[in-house]
Amino acid sequence: MNTTPKLDRTRQAAPQVFGWLREAIISLELAPGTPLSRTDLADRFQLSQTPVRDALMQLRQEGLVDIFAQHATRVSRIDLHSAEQAQFLRCAIELEVVRTLAQSGDAALYARLRGMVELQAALAGHDAEAFIAADQAFHRAMYEAAGVPDLYELVRRRSGHLDRLRRLDLPSPGNPERVVRDHRRIVEALAARAPDEAQAALRAHLSGTLSRVADIRARHPEYVTA
Repeated sequence: MNTTPKLDRTRQAAPQVFGWLREAIISLELAPGTPLSRTDLADRFQLSQTPVRDALMQLRQEGLVDIFAQHATRVSRIDLHSAEQAQFLRCAIELEVVRTLAQSGDAALYARLRGMVELQAALAGHDAEAFIAADQAFHRAMYEAAGVPDLYELVRRRSGHLDRLRRLDLPSPGNPERVVRDHRRIVEALAARAPDEAQAALRAHLSGTLSRVADIRARHPEYVTA
């Protein structure tokens, strides 16, 4: 971990430690297998061990760390079964999201989504972190427009293993451009008020990473469960 953010002392510490560690794990700054010392983290954040313990327990609930009693805590390896379940949940919800949006006829929304895709296209191949943030913003905007922003947070909390797989997959040649093409197809189907086409485009988009698991695992066998 190269940097440690300063905590806001007016807020509870544990959620801040959790959020920072979670982002470091999802971004692979903390790679699978990395040991996490409660004592070292407490010193790093200038905290007692209690909020650090609480943050680690929450990370364990999301399956992002493995805690071995009286022994060690490590960042978990990417579990394919958990990733597949997150994919199933996300697909089930987002298929209904795009159907709702295609039926809404909201021209202003479609224009805004087009703008978000073009921003992402400009970032492809140049700034991976900004590209990922733009990708997340695109999907979040659809949930919000459909009136179900809480479901976006539900999916996000369940998608730690899937998100790490997507991080490993993103640098593959042509992958950022493929993401942009998929997003364009989704938006154009929405603008055409074609819910079936929007769902087909979304389904193809969301299936991409898991369809390439064998290649991802071959490149990163130490990160992904067999």
